[in-house]
Amino acid sequence: MKIAMLQMEIVAGDVAGNKNKGLALVEEAADKADVIILPEIWTTGYALKNVAQAAEHIDGPLMTQLAGIARKHHVNIIAGSVPVSRNGRTYNTTMVIDRQGTIINSYEKVHLFSMYGEEHFFAPGTKLGLLSLDKMTAGVAICYDLRFPELFRSLALQGAQAVFVPAGWPAARGHHWRTLVQARAIENHLYICAVNCVGEHKGSPFYGHSLLVDPEGVIIAEGDDRETIIYGEIDPARVAGARKDMLTFADRRPDLYSC
Repeated sequence: MKIAMLQMEIVAGDVAGNKNKGLALVEEAADKADVIILPEIWTTGYALKNVAQAAEHIDGPLMTQLAGIARKHHVNIIAGSVPVSRNGRTYNTTMVIDRQGTIINSYEKVHLFSMYGEEHFFAPGTKLGLLSLDKMTAGVAICYDLRFPELFRSLALQGAQAVFVPAGWPAARGHHWRTLVQARAIENHLYICAVNCVGEHKGSPFYGHSLLVDPEGVIIAEGDDRETIIYGEIDPARVAGARKDMLTFADRRPDLYSC
């Protein structure tokens, strides 16, 4: 399974410009990958004060355009995350579009980053993102979710072989980024595909360094701090091998803890 990670430079508040760039990058990668993934809130950037006004709808023009690209190129698209309006509330939402242009999963970020007051702009999701993607069981998480190992363990226990993580991770905590991505892969014996943005917000740069990490924690592909498309490959069969070699799932003590 060929993966294209769109490490996009996002300009906060430039919704039209961000959309045009994101769609162009999707088109560029579409003939070279089986799965394309964008970063977190790539349409608005971290301009959260206006996020409700810029919110998308699941059946709106942006998702229609992405679905058209998926259909045209017969490619799966994990549409990063975008603000989505639903029932009068705004959610930080990742939608997954299959090769036929059908939205097959919608995950709303469950862990809101209180350090930056995300709970004042977004409502929290209430369910895990688990789906079948080209016969592979996959999970979806968003940025801050990386700091919650329970979420990834729950996805793994439900069969996830890979977890896709759109993010907007700052350079100030860049050393946490790589460590957490590798740890989530190693402890659950699965692939982590974590796609970060580049650029800056209010003078603070984003880290970039999008990562594809295998079930042993080995980095398969990594970006730098510039806008680029990073390609890598996932082999779902390696997940079963990793879990057979290291029996941590069999050796768990769920009688002592809940996850």
